[in-house]
Amino acid sequence: MTAPHAGTGSAPEILSYGTWPSRITPDLVAGRTLGLSELQTDGDAVYWLESRPAEAGRTVLVRWTERDGMRDVTQAPFDVGTRVHEYGGGAYAVSGGRIAFSNRPDGSLWLMSDAPGAVPRALSHAPGLRFADLAFAPDGATLFCVREDHTAPGEAVSTLVAFRTGDADGGDPATQAGTVLAADADFVSSPRPSPDGTHLAWIEWDHPAMPWDATRLRLARLAGDGAPSLAEPRTLLDDGSSVIEPAWADERTLLVASDRDGWWNLLRVALPDGQATPVAPMRAEIGLPHWVFGLRSYRPLPGGSILAIAIEDGAPRTILIAEDAVHPVPLGHPAACPSPLADGSLAWIDMPPDGPPAILHARADAPPRTLRAAAAPGLAPDDIARAETIRFPLPAGSGQDGHAFFYPPASLSYRGPADEKPPLIVMAHGGPTGRAGTAFSYKIQWWTSRGFAVVDVNYGGSTGFGRAYRRRLDGQWGVVDVADCIAACRHLVATGRVDPARIAMRGSSAGGLTVLLALAQSDLFAAGASLYGVTDLRALAQETHKFESRYLDRLVGPYPAAEDLYLARSPLARADAIRAPVLFLHGLDDAVVPPGQARDMVAALAANAVPHAHYEFAGEGHGFRRAETIRRALELELDFYGRVFGFTVPDVAERVILRPADETP
Repeated sequence: MTAPHAGTGSAPEILSYGTWPSRITPDLVAGRTLGLSELQTDGDAVYWLESRPAEAGRTVLVRWTERDGMRDVTQAPFDVGTRVHEYGGGAYAVSGGRIAFSNRPDGSLWLMSDAPGAVPRALSHAPGLRFADLAFAPDGATLFCVREDHTAPGEAVSTLVAFRTGDADGGDPATQAGTVLAADADFVSSPRPSPDGTHLAWIEWDHPAMPWDATRLRLARLAGDGAPSLAEPRTLLDDGSSVIEPAWADERTLLVASDRDGWWNLLRVALPDGQATPVAPMRAEIGLPHWVFGLRSYRPLPGGSILAIAIEDGAPRTILIAEDAVHPVPLGHPAACPSPLADGSLAWIDMPPDGPPAILHARADAPPRTLRAAAAPGLAPDDIARAETIRFPLPAGSGQDGHAFFYPPASLSYRGPADEKPPLIVMAHGGPTGRAGTAFSYKIQWWTSRGFAVVDVNYGGSTGFGRAYRRRLDGQWGVVDVADCIAACRHLVATGRVDPARIAMRGSSAGGLTVLLALAQSDLFAAGASLYGVTDLRALAQETHKFESRYLDRLVGPYPAAEDLYLARSPLARADAIRAPVLFLHGLDDAVVPPGQARDMVAALAANAVPHAHYEFAGEGHGFRRAETIRRALELELDFYGRVFGFTVPDVAERVILRPADETP
């Protein structure tokens, strides 16, 4: 599937779109690309999590200092991560050389020093418990975290707990569960101790709200000489807005992001009275939907200034807020707010539009340097497709334009025939409360480097455009998202950028529902791919995990009162309207969208003799982590489009089997 580039000055070879050989191989996407996440700093050290597909998706905590260079902190078989809310985040904390981390496979909680060769000791490996959003007290003697308890039948129980980290604690880790501090809400997150260790702030919310709908900011005094406890708990903010990401500016000042004025902007909360005042209001988002723990969209800096990532028109930029004035900061493309080291330098995960992610470190007087790259670039500039922002008209009554990022085919060595337009792949992001971004992605370049065009649609409900745009999906999931994706396709066809006869749509999770409903409603699409996608809203409302068990109340309606609407919006009930071939890819361990959702849809399509292919992957949950799974899924999907669009894909390890078209069992 690869070919060398044409020599310097050579004219590109003309090949049909979709058939171009590409340097972006399955191994590059699946096995040689590291996942970089959750960067933190502690003194002069930079830490981050590194997921390694080549090690069966194991995630390692990595440390770097100027003096010692880079080394792995955690060793096999530890796999740093957490399954709280199934999506995880906030899986480790560092403070003063102390490290706490969660081990994903069994949910256990561990403590260690950052010294070379240090051996972790268990704080808890009680069965059925999971921990996330870890945070040390300033003196390191206490570890705060969110605990999710799965030991009893029914819904998991979310609480805020604390562990004493000293050796004197004693006790059997097999029974240790932490001291419960707050247990009155359906969900808790973001425990943040004050710099002087006297108070704890945190976030709470209750069903049916999601954290991007309505939360409350809580505060209590830390008490207790032995086991910690909370005294005088009170609510600081509870105005029906989404309040997220609390951070202490100093002992008497809290910062939070709130969307009470339509955008996630910063508020400064003065203590003890709790008076909240806006900080540099803007029509941009400082904040992201709380799908995962440990998000950092801004950081207070010494002297009172604030470094932040602001998302405007779907694209992020780095800003410095000083005396409530906003100043642009040329720091590349941070995925989250850069983190300061003790010497004032900054470290961050950079996600540029034209190259793989990397860990960068920068001093004020020098350009950034790369500490770790997710993959070797290996591509010429002309091989890389860059996002173009497109605006397009939405159906009547929408009151605004739609938004998407368009990627034309890109190759140094190949171009399409003059009389041919490229096939289009439409991407519907998950969530559906998520967003399409501009960061370089091998999973987009995989397609564009082969001669496909890609459009990544920020349909109504997406974040990065303010609360009103997000609320467009309220009660309209399966309607607005589908209409926006169709409108994006019609715009690209009308402007002559793509082949109207060769349009495929792909989506994962919630995006899978959008794909299947689009196929049922429009003849624009020649094929669709659903990766661990939703097909039956009624089953999802009854089967999914606690975090999302009431998510559909706002997106569709309360269940079971709105059962008829759940049925009407479910792809399973619309299967008889689908005629285009469909590919299904699903993990057998998926607890968010159980594999039965895909199986039921496959049976419905089979009953109507609709061509389809269905593949399941052992050991995979909601999202694929293992190199062999990622590689196989990419090749199967590419071969699937080749079958539908009428060209042969060379050198794939496995040909997709379409039923009922293929006789092979």
